[in-house]
Amino acid sequence: MSPSAPPVIFIHGLWLHSTSWQPWVEFFTEAGYQTATPEWPGVPATVEEARAHPETQAGKGLAEIIAHHAEVLKTFDTPPIVIGHSFGGLVAESLLGQNLAAAAIAIDPAQIKGVLPLPLAQLKSSLPVLGNPLNYGKTFALDSKQFKYGFGNALTQEESDELRDKWTIPSPNRPLFEAAIANFNPKAPSKIDVKNSTRGPLLITVGLQDHTVPPPVARAAYKLYRHSTATTDLKEFDRGHSLTIDHGWLEIAQASLDWLKSQGL
Repeated sequence: MSPSAPPVIFIHGLWLHSTSWQPWVEFFTEAGYQTATPEWPGVPATVEEARAHPETQAGKGLAEIIAHHAEVLKTFDTPPIVIGHSFGGLVAESLLGQNLAAAAIAIDPAQIKGVLPLPLAQLKSSLPVLGNPLNYGKTFALDSKQFKYGFGNALTQEESDELRDKWTIPSPNRPLFEAAIANFNPKAPSKIDVKNSTRGPLLITVGLQDHTVPPPVARAAYKLYRHSTATTDLKEFDRGHSLTIDHGWLEIAQASLDWLKSQGL
């Protein structure tokens, strides 16, 4: 890889810590990229600390999370490539739409404003949080059953539990509420400039077995970009929401790298 290749920034979603990207960091570092895994605002440096102090994230919303990562991107000499998973994918789309990133890969991204499908599986995976309006300013941690349904449904119970024990942390509930009501909020923080034709290329992935971001949600996001002349691609994997951290993560990482190379990045 050329020394002038843009750096790669990895952004996690709800309930995962930034250290869950470590295998990806090693993979992209070996490919010649400079990498970084900035944390969400208020999240401690380790999984253990994040579990011990969930209150540091309480009340954090999408606008603050996006702005925080925008400031991280501005510290680089050249616009970085952004790879995000779930709500991290939404953040990646936002940063790309603001022309702050050279390219973005949104892996099974949380729904942006304008996405209409609400599959039953998605509703079920988010109900533990959205089912009680009093959860808005609090944090939430997934138990084994909830993680298995939302992330590990395509895995054995053993692998699902192993991933939960290793990488999960409590996360703020506010982003889920904000995404849920985005289509009724003209100033929703999940509103993306989908018509921007001056942005860099975007890849959106679909997990065909994903319960948290079911296929209709990711496909609907892809269709929203149809009025932009900038490159927007869609790639599907027969995987669940755990696709960035489970035993098959390398397939997704390799596909991401191959796509970046196809874009001259």
